[in-house]
Amino acid sequence: MIIGLTGGIGSGKSTVAHAFETLGAAWVDADDVAREIVAPGEPALLTIQAHFGDRVINHDGTLNRAALREIVFNDPNQRQWLESVTHPTIRERLLQHLERLETEGAPYVLLVSPLLFESGQNTLASRCIVVDVPQSLQLSRTQQRDGVSESQVHAILAAQLSREQRLAKADDVIDNSSDHESLMKQVARLDQNYRRQLND
Repeated sequence: MIIGLTGGIGSGKSTVAHAFETLGAAWVDADDVAREIVAPGEPALLTIQAHFGDRVINHDGTLNRAALREIVFNDPNQRQWLESVTHPTIRERLLQHLERLETEGAPYVLLVSPLLFESGQNTLASRCIVVDVPQSLQLSRTQQRDGVSESQVHAILAAQLSREQRLAKADDVIDNSSDHESLMKQVARLDQNYRRQLND
């Protein structure tokens, strides 16, 4: 059983995934896979370099994420081009990871992805959880965590589904605007539901 887990930037997806992990679930993070497919020597990185030039490559041959982010968040056409290159490769690699985790005996596997719905990755999942927080909290958390400007966070938010659109697509919602105890209670309740479904 694959459960999709998503939420806007700064909503705390990784925190929620770790909470599920303490209860025995396994998880794979689409962001980690996105970094994997653009490692030096990977075909996707060579395609990106050929398109954008050396300005998006660091001296050590790795992808200059900050430079690439600045280009694609200011130009929707370039973002679409980048997604057309990366999304199919990410999906293929995600499937490999999910298959491996399913054979390792976890009761269910979480697919953690900020663009779960936007990229169509939700079609891989039986159910989808949305981690929800107010936008003001997204802004403050992301600025604090990533050291980016408010305008850059707004650009990232604009590239994702709105909070309302995301919630409308959710099968389950976790409110991550309170304390850790509240979060763990919600996670434990969903964990029980999923295990029950597996046994039905």
